[in-house]
Amino acid sequence: METPKTIVTRLDDLDFSKAYTYYDYLTWQFDEMVELIKGKIFPMSPVPSTNHQQIILNLSLLFGNYLKGKFCKVFPAPFDVRLSVNGKENTVVQPDLCVVCDLEKLDAKGCKGAPDLIIEIVSKNNVRHDTHRKLKLYEEAGVKEYWIVLPSDQTVLVCLLGDEGKYEISRPYTIGDIVQTSTFPELSVDLKEAFDVLEF
Repeated sequence: METPKTIVTRLDDLDFSKAYTYYDYLTWQFDEMVELIKGKIFPMSPVPSTNHQQIILNLSLLFGNYLKGKFCKVFPAPFDVRLSVNGKENTVVQPDLCVVCDLEKLDAKGCKGAPDLIIEIVSKNNVRHDTHRKLKLYEEAGVKEYWIVLPSDQTVLVCLLGDEGKYEISRPYTIGDIVQTSTFPELSVDLKEAFDVLEF
């Protein structure tokens, strides 16, 4: 058993060149939000835009209403998802939205293991993070379905895990399209509803 570690109250006190574990993550008590990916610290984007939050709410309602009374549960951020990659517990992410059907993966601290579906709303500050780094991470961790939502051009890419363990990426879906989710075949998501936001 590891010896207790010192509580860290300032992000600046962490060494960004060092590899950390989930056990370290539990000692971090500062205001900034961070993700831990394969031991490396990634500060999250500043306060999300109004449209970013509206899209999360829209999708939360669409999935939440469909899943009401069903076995699977939907969780919007902030919600810790601990992923095991190569057998190491050194990855903690906070997807904008995730759906978990194996309720044994849930505990008081969030989800331990791959959710069935993850949605990330891409901000201008984290395009590469969501479209490359997280795509590869979710693929390795075995997330069956990953939606990349791009508010800038109102499109959605749906990534489905194939038999080879690699994502097959859809064409860009946009306003006017109805997206059928592989995880829930009976659920149809009208992107006009998903992108129903204020204009700024």
